[in-house]
Amino acid sequence: MKVDVLCYDAFTDKAGKGNPAGICFDADHLTEVQMQSIAKKIGYNETIFVVSPSNKSADYRFRYFTPGYEVDLCGHATVASTVALAKRLGLVENKKLCIETRAGFMEINYDADKNEVLMEQTNAKFDSFHGSADDLLAAIELPADALDTKYPIVYGNTGLWTCVIPIKGLDYFSKMVPHNAEFQNVLTGHPLASLHLFCEQTLHDNCVLHARHFSGSGAGTMEDPVTGTASGVMGAYYISYMHPELDKAEFLIEQGQDMGRDGFCRTFAQRETDGEISVKIAGTATLLKKQSVEVED
Repeated sequence: MKVDVLCYDAFTDKAGKGNPAGICFDADHLTEVQMQSIAKKIGYNETIFVVSPSNKSADYRFRYFTPGYEVDLCGHATVASTVALAKRLGLVENKKLCIETRAGFMEINYDADKNEVLMEQTNAKFDSFHGSADDLLAAIELPADALDTKYPIVYGNTGLWTCVIPIKGLDYFSKMVPHNAEFQNVLTGHPLASLHLFCEQTLHDNCVLHARHFSGSGAGTMEDPVTGTASGVMGAYYISYMHPELDKAEFLIEQGQDMGRDGFCRTFAQRETDGEISVKIAGTATLLKKQSVEVED
C-alpha cells in the first residue's frame, strides 16, 4: 500500500529552511504500526497523522510520531499541518479549530492574511534538575564554564518534557556535539526529555533568544531545527526565571541557524490569576514536496 505524505517546512516561508514535518491526511485506515513505519521512513523529527476525533467537540485529532515512538504533542508539526489543512480546505478567511491530541484539546487559530498559525499549548510545568550540570554539558561536548549560571537548569513542559539549559553566548552553539543516547543517564528526573539550550545573544536584532534543541534518547533523531513546544516552554521560562517581574511576554526566538535552517518562532506567555502560566506560539510554514511511502497492509 502506498501512502501520500506532504512534507512542509515550519517556522519559515522558505522551502529548505525551518523545521520539516511529514503530514498524512485521512489516516483513519492506518494502524499504529503503519504510522510508526511511515514516520521512520520519512525520517523527520515528527510526522503527523490527521485522524477523526474521539470527541465531537474537536475538529480533528492529530497523532505525532518520531522515527522511534509516538509523542503527545509537537508544535512545528501542528503549525505545518494547519497551514497544509488551510490550503487543502481553500481557506481565505481566518479559522479557529479545536484539535485533539494526547496532551489534551488545543485551540488553534489560522490567520489567512499572514498564513500564520497561533497555537495554544498546555499550561507550563517546571521540575527542578537534580543531576550533574557538568555531565549534562559533557553529553554535548561543552565545557562546564559554558553554563550561564544567572539562570537555572530546569525541566519544562507545555506538552512535552525538555531540559532547559542556559548558555553564555553564541560562540558555544557551533561547538555542540550531542550524544543523545547518553542523555537518559543524566536526566534522571525525566530520562526521555530533550535538551533545549539557549542564550540571550542573537544573530537577528528582532529576536530575544537564540536556541538549539537536541532530541531525547530513543527518539531516532539527533536535533530538531526549530521547536514549537520548547519555544512555548521558553516563554514561560522567561517570565518565571529570567524576568519574574513580568506578568506576560511576547517575543521572537531564532533557531536552526546552526544547522543552516534559519527559522523563527513567536512565543506568548501569560501569568494567570491562579498562578498558572498559559502559553501560545505562532509561526508559518511552506510546502517542500509530496512523497509516497510504501507500507505493509
